[in-house]
Amino acid sequence: MTKIIRLATTNYKRVSAAEIVPDPDGNLVIVAGKNGQGKTSMLDSITAALGGVNAKTTPKPIRDGEERAEIVLETEELIVTRRFTASGSTLTVKSIDGAVYPKGQAKLDDLLGKLSLDPLAFTQQSDRDQLATVLDLVDLPFDLDKLAAERKDIFERRSDANRKVKELTARATEYIAKPADLPDEEVSVSALIAEYRDGQTLNHNIDVARTACDGWAEKVERLKRELADAEIQLEIAQKRTDTAPPKVDLDAIQAKIDGAETVNAAVRLHKAGEKVRAELTIVQQEAAELSEAIAEIDKQKADGLAAANFPIEGLGFDETGVTYQGIPFKQSSGAEQLRVSLAMAIALNPKLRVIRIADGSLLDADNLALVEAVAREHDFQVWIEMVGDGDGRGIIIEDGTVRA
Repeated sequence: MTKIIRLATTNYKRVSAAEIVPDPDGNLVIVAGKNGQGKTSMLDSITAALGGVNAKTTPKPIRDGEERAEIVLETEELIVTRRFTASGSTLTVKSIDGAVYPKGQAKLDDLLGKLSLDPLAFTQQSDRDQLATVLDLVDLPFDLDKLAAERKDIFERRSDANRKVKELTARATEYIAKPADLPDEEVSVSALIAEYRDGQTLNHNIDVARTACDGWAEKVERLKRELADAEIQLEIAQKRTDTAPPKVDLDAIQAKIDGAETVNAAVRLHKAGEKVRAELTIVQQEAAELSEAIAEIDKQKADGLAAANFPIEGLGFDETGVTYQGIPFKQSSGAEQLRVSLAMAIALNPKLRVIRIADGSLLDADNLALVEAVAREHDFQVWIEMVGDGDGRGIIIEDGTVRA
């Protein structure tokens, strides 16, 4: 555990030559001054010394008109020297007793933690940016974007299934249960007509046979002389009569023909209802399975959040942004947001006990006192940049150097 006890910056960005030795009994280091005088460069030199710079973030680390720059940062345990020339930068890391660390940056990386978290700036971020900041600090056991996309896809599919359930449920009520006397298939009117015509032919033949039988019987009586022939004809006609089936009930067939379309409409209606009810069952099952899939994704997310190592207890997030103690972070008071953000920064920097606040001019007297109280409570050093004179407590940077 260590804090900064001396920071000497030469020709870095807007700083020409400035040295800050923080009060060992204080917890705030207020770096103040007018805009464009080098106070931001002075605080940037802390990050540059410990983490280095690159051409993208700092294309011109050396002050205009100079050939080299140097930052010497001393903590209670280390002396860090970062030098810049046109060809690049070099780093030397020594212990207080003068021993040089051969892998200096690795030593600093172990010490640095998440120095870049500015607690005040965090409270000013939008919900989306706050969420991105927190997610960048937490190792989740799943790909949040992939999980959200998968949930969105299943949710849309379930919504579609539920719409179908509602539609089919409404349609299913239009169909009554199948009557007991309703046949399974539609009646064939052509078959009934053919049956009717066959019956007509058969009945006609039967009528003809009976007429012939009666005629031959009378002829037997009248014409004895033709008895032998008549008896033969009688016998023939009698056989035809005896072997004939019962006469077809043509009226019953006609009644079936007349009612065939009504029956067929009822059959079609019943089959349509059965089809809708079957489809309804399938879609209801699909909706239930999709609901289970969404519940599983929600459980996976909840389990992942429960297992995630957030910087402070009670911190979390949902679809809208960062939460604290289960409520949106933005709904907390300004003081509570600042306190939580400070606690995050403290939790993220257990070794180098240094926090930077880049826009300290936004802090009123109460919040500045809150920052100082939290820093004192946790034995942290907070470097604050302010426009102006820092309420008389600031180290004033003027034209790239510390004003006496």
